[in-house]
Amino acid sequence: MQDELTALALTDEQIDAEIEARMQIQERDVRAASDPSISTTATDEPKSAVAVGDSWFDYPFANDFGIGQTDIIAQLDLKYDHKKPILRLAHYGDATTDMMTPKKQERLIKALKNKNLWVNERPNAIFCSAGGNDVAGNQFRDFLNYNNGIPASEGLQPEVFNELLSRAKANYETLFELRDAYAPGVRVIGHSYDFPTPDGRPVDFFGLRVGPWLKPSLDLKKWNAADGKAIVADALNRFRRMLDGLASIPKNKFQVVKTQGTLVDPDYTRDWKNELHPTSRGFEAMATKFDVAWRHPASFEEDTVLS
Repeated sequence: MQDELTALALTDEQIDAEIEARMQIQERDVRAASDPSISTTATDEPKSAVAVGDSWFDYPFANDFGIGQTDIIAQLDLKYDHKKPILRLAHYGDATTDMMTPKKQERLIKALKNKNLWVNERPNAIFCSAGGNDVAGNQFRDFLNYNNGIPASEGLQPEVFNELLSRAKANYETLFELRDAYAPGVRVIGHSYDFPTPDGRPVDFFGLRVGPWLKPSLDLKKWNAADGKAIVADALNRFRRMLDGLASIPKNKFQVVKTQGTLVDPDYTRDWKNELHPTSRGFEAMATKFDVAWRHPASFEEDTVLS
């Protein structure tokens, strides 16, 4: 996704300015949420979070009917009526390696150290959406075998794909280490995406086309649509198992929201806007699962994969 987004790319200075503006809004919203004159119950207890990662948390295009930005964080914000402030440090196009560059680590550290950004002086959770661009971005072709009569179950090159998973795992572990240093005890809540259909649909935003990401790679390696969908699902299932392994280690304080199998409408175009991104309806379904995770913290002694 990153190459096609060059036209939308911001300089570091522009991103810094945008993040600074988001922080100012976050401080304002935290002050409002912390107002002692507002009565609360256990279900609407004031809290705040920070979101890091990719376009599932920071979708840069107006979704569906061209009405506003729609992604998981935007849907959560609507669900909470802006009363549970979530600082968005996510940026579309980020792979896990992008999310943990020194520059972006510095942005997250700066945010975590600023007590004014959080209810009770630190976030209640760190939301993380990372790995989708590693697995299913433009480089997807690099993980595929040519279809020379082999079954779809052998469509992935295991050595190459396992190397990718190792890099993604290492970057999640870097995030946990950063959390331990600057926000000890705060949960990281991640997810495993869902199973897209590689039908060649790009983002088409007033003539600006971004993608597609999957079908060109599958076409190049001579896979048909049905086999291609199975190969993509295999890749994402392997990614999920890697995340589940991280979640099984209590010290990681990591929850994985069970998002795979959420978007199941037989007319998949109702849930998927393009090859990699849900519609607003799809993002709302994902946000509902994140809401459950945020409201029901895991003990980190039992299963930490939440449905």
